[in-house]
Amino acid sequence: MSIIMFVIFIAMVASMAALTKSKPVTIKENSVITLKLDKPIPDRTSNNPFGDFDFGSMKPQKSQGLDNLSKMLKTAAADDNIKGILLDMTDIPSGIATIEEVRIMLQEFKKSGKFIVSYGDYYTQRAYYLASVADKIFLNPEGELMFKGLAAELMFFKGTLEKLDVQAQIIRHGKFKSAVEPFILDKMSAANREQYQKMLDVLWQQMVDGIAAQRKLTVEELNQIADSLKIQTAADAVKYKLADSLFYRDELHSYIRTKLGLNENDKISFITGPKYFKGMKSKDKLAIGKKKIAVVYAIGSIGTGEGDEKNIGSDCLSQAIRDVRTDSAIKAMVLRINSPGGSALASEVIWREVVLTQKVKPVVVSMGDVAASGGYYIACGAGKIYAQPNTLTGSIGVFGVVPNMENFFKNKLGITFDVVKTNEYSDYITTSRSLKPYETKVLTNQIENIYKVFVGHVAEGRKMKPEDVDTIGQGRVWSGVDAKRIGLVDELGSLEDAIKEAAKLAKMEDYKLVSYPKFKDPFTQILEEMFGENSEVKVKEVLGENYIYYEYLKNLQKQKGVQARLPFDIIIY
Repeated sequence: MSIIMFVIFIAMVASMAALTKSKPVTIKENSVITLKLDKPIPDRTSNNPFGDFDFGSMKPQKSQGLDNLSKMLKTAAADDNIKGILLDMTDIPSGIATIEEVRIMLQEFKKSGKFIVSYGDYYTQRAYYLASVADKIFLNPEGELMFKGLAAELMFFKGTLEKLDVQAQIIRHGKFKSAVEPFILDKMSAANREQYQKMLDVLWQQMVDGIAAQRKLTVEELNQIADSLKIQTAADAVKYKLADSLFYRDELHSYIRTKLGLNENDKISFITGPKYFKGMKSKDKLAIGKKKIAVVYAIGSIGTGEGDEKNIGSDCLSQAIRDVRTDSAIKAMVLRINSPGGSALASEVIWREVVLTQKVKPVVVSMGDVAASGGYYIACGAGKIYAQPNTLTGSIGVFGVVPNMENFFKNKLGITFDVVKTNEYSDYITTSRSLKPYETKVLTNQIENIYKVFVGHVAEGRKMKPEDVDTIGQGRVWSGVDAKRIGLVDELGSLEDAIKEAAKLAKMEDYKLVSYPKFKDPFTQILEEMFGENSEVKVKEVLGENYIYYEYLKNLQKQKGVQARLPFDIIIY
C-alpha cells in the first residue's frame, strides 16, 4: 500500500511540476504591462510552488513580492519594448505602507516618460490611492469609487467573558498597551481612543496629500467630498475630478491603441507583470559587483523556533543574521521588518544578533506596514532606521493575559479540579483557578523587568534617556511621521532608500543584493505541503478575505510567555 501511495505522490509532484514549469516568454514591441495586484503583496516573492496554487484551475497564481516588482519596474522603464502600464484595479489586499512602496515605484517608472493608466469596475480607497499615481483614471460607467475617509471599529469581549464566567487576569505596563482592553472593557479607553484618532488622522492625511498632488485638487476639496459622501455614482467620480472618464473595457482598449499609435482593429500586446518578469533579459544585470548587501526579511509574528515564510522564528532569523555577520563578502545588512511583534524572549534573542552585527558592519532597518512592539524591539539596535510615513511602529510595552476559567468549568460544564503538587507554587499559572496575590506579584515583576530591558535597549540604540523613552513608550503606537518626530526612526523612505543608505555607509557603489533567510528548496516545500506541515492553501482558498481572521486566531494560539505585541491589526479598504 505504501508503495502505491508513493507512486501516486510522485505522479502528483510530476504533474504539478509540469503545470508550474515556465515557458519561454517573448516580449513583443509596443507592449503594455498589466498590473492587477489583486492578491496580497509580500515583501519577498516566495519560491513555494504551492504557496498560491489554485486547486480549482490547477494553475499557479503566484503573488509578486515588492522585491520582484521593484526589479520589474526598473527594467520596464528602460525597456524600449514596453510603452506603458495598465493598472487593472478593484482592490489591493495589502497594507497601506506596502501600497506606498508600490506607489513610489510607479512614480519612478513615470520618470521614463512612459504612460500609466488605471481602470476599474470598482475602486476601494486603498486601490484608488494607488491608482491616483496614474496619468489617467478610468471607471466603468456603472462602477463605483469609494471615498469616505477612514474609520476604526473595535470589538470588545468583556460581556462575552462575563456570560461565560471567564475572568481575564491582566498584567501590563503602559497605559496605551490596549491589546488587553477588549477583555476588560466594553469600549475604548480615553488613551486608546487618542492613539487611534492620531493614527487614522496621519494615515488619511498621507493619502489625501498624495491624491491631491496627482489629481490637482486641494486637501480641503477632498475632505469635503469625503465628508458629504459626494461620490454616489460613477458620474460623480468624474464630476469631482477623482476619475477622468467613464469607459467600458472596449473603450479603454481604444484609448490605449491611440496611445500606442495602433489602428482600431490592431491587437494590443498586453503582458502581465509576472510574465514580463519571467521574460526579463536584464534582471540579473541589476545586481553587479562582487561586494554584497544582504536584505534580511523579518516578516510576521515573532516566536521561538524555526518559523516560516509568514512568521519569524528566533532560531532561523538569528542564524540568518549570524551568517550575514560572518560573511566577509557582505559589507552591509538591511533588516526589512514587517511584524507586529510577539514573544519578548524571541525578540531579545534576535535583538542581540542585530547589535552584534552593527558592531562589525552597517545595519539599516527598513520598516514595512508595521514594525511595532517586538518588531521595534529587534529594530532598535540598528545604526539607522527607515519607515514609511504610514508605517505603524513603537508600541514599546509588554503585557500578559492569564484567563481564569474556574467558574466557567464549574458553573457551565460541571467540571472541577483538584491538584497534587510538590511545592507551594508548582501549579503557577493555570487556567483552573485565579492567580494568588504572590503569583500576581511575581508575574508583574517579570513584566516590569522585561519592559525595563526593552526601554534600556531603545535608549541605548536611539541614544536617548530611559525616562524619555518611557514617556513616548508605555505601549503607544506611532505612525512613521510621528515616530520620526520623536526620534524612534531616522528617515522616512522606502526599502530602496534603506538599501541606498546601507551602500553609502559601506562606501559602495557597485554591489549585489542577496536575500536571507534562505528559502527551503522547492521539493522540500512540496513534501511539507503534501504531508500537512504547511497545508493552508485550501483554507485560504475557502475563506478568501476572511483568511486574516483565521490567521489571527492561529497566531493567538501560538503565543507563549510574556508578549511584546502590537495591540491591534489595521486593514484599510
